Amino acid sequence: MADAVALLQELIRFDTVNPPGNERPAQERIAGLLTGAGLEVTLVGRTEQRPNLVARLPGTGDGPTLCLLSHIDTVLADPADWERDPWSGELVDGFVWGRGAIDMKSQTAAEVAAVLRLAREGWRGAGDVLLVVVVDEETGGADGAQWICAERPELVRCDYLLNEGAGSVIPFGDERVYGVCVGEKGVFRFKVLADGAAAHASMPQMGDNALLKIAPIISRLGERQPPHDVTDVPRAMLDGLGVSFEELRERDPLLAVVVEPLLGVTFAPTRVWASDKINVIPAQAGVAVDCRVPPGLGREAAERRLRELLDGADGYRVEFMEQVAGNTSPVDTPLMATIADWVAAEDPGARVVPTILPGFSDTRSWRAAFPDVVGYGFFPQSHQTLHETASLMHGADERIDARDVELATRFYEHAARELCGGR
Repeated sequence: MADAVALLQELIRFDTVNPPGNERPAQERIAGLLTGAGLEVTLVGRTEQRPNLVARLPGTGDGPTLCLLSHIDTVLADPADWERDPWSGELVDGFVWGRGAIDMKSQTAAEVAAVLRLAREGWRGAGDVLLVVVVDEETGGADGAQWICAERPELVRCDYLLNEGAGSVIPFGDERVYGVCVGEKGVFRFKVLADGAAAHASMPQMGDNALLKIAPIISRLGERQPPHDVTDVPRAMLDGLGVSFEELRERDPLLAVVVEPLLGVTFAPTRVWASDKINVIPAQAGVAVDCRVPPGLGREAAERRLRELLDGADGYRVEFMEQVAGNTSPVDTPLMATIADWVAAEDPGARVVPTILPGFSDTRSWRAAFPDVVGYGFFPQSHQTLHETASLMHGADERIDARDVELATRFYEHAARELCGGR
């Protein structure tokens, strides 16, 4: 039987910090395991050094294709901040430690192990099972998901897609709830600029300091967020929890912090600039704002909420730098039913609720390339809660309960059998 935990330990030991990524050695290791089990494997990418992996367990062609998706690159880790070596993959007290343990080599390991189990027992579905491991997700996916969906769509076309985005159990009172990510917020990043007049800093009154004009705008952006614009999926999530947001904030303040960004437009000022020289009064100053907008809303909603937030401020202008609309998949689907039935059987009394990501994942590339695909984020974890995993993702001492890696492996194997049918 394929050991997902041992594979996770091995994958963590490949340093795939992006940039630069250097994903090829890890991809070749996975490819070797899959070809050894008889799968068709393709390594292909924009560059030779950073290949994406696609493996196919073919079916009879009479059923839908399920794609199990993950990315193999990670963010940076500073060993000085960690209790253990970020690339050790150590198993200590039941936890696997290392960069990527949660985001997201654990899912890669579980998906690979599930497909290996199916292949080695000779199972074949009515539809194909695809295993796709991409590069470059952590810097946007230009060499990974975006490239392969645009340049080699025939390799990765599918009917159902499972990726990252949700699945950690959420303790809520006496209940246990699992989120299923069915969509992602859009990205509408912009600059707020103020103009003045330059002068020598030794004579401040001779100039018109643009930095002083932008400072109160930064304060407003940091002091509060816009009112909520609750769209269908976050509303369904609150309905599934059986509370209004005000009640949620009263009952579980920590969960409310996680949920609130899903309920509307958010603004986060992240970069500021003014004079290049300390002795020059800046003629222009600006702040860059990371703005996220719920699926179904767009730039108009961002501009409207920004005007409201900055009402009364003078002398500024706005320039949008990036505009990517939010995206969703339907909620009522066979894939959702498969997840819900499995959760009910695996964790009696628990249930699922739909949710969206405040950020993004590679699923957006599949939804853009294949409009009919049903793509969800679901990596089930019943031993580590959402509250425990959220602070470890991209943080120091990232680690995962080994039991959850095996749990996820069982789920992906089950999902293939249920959705693709076969023997």
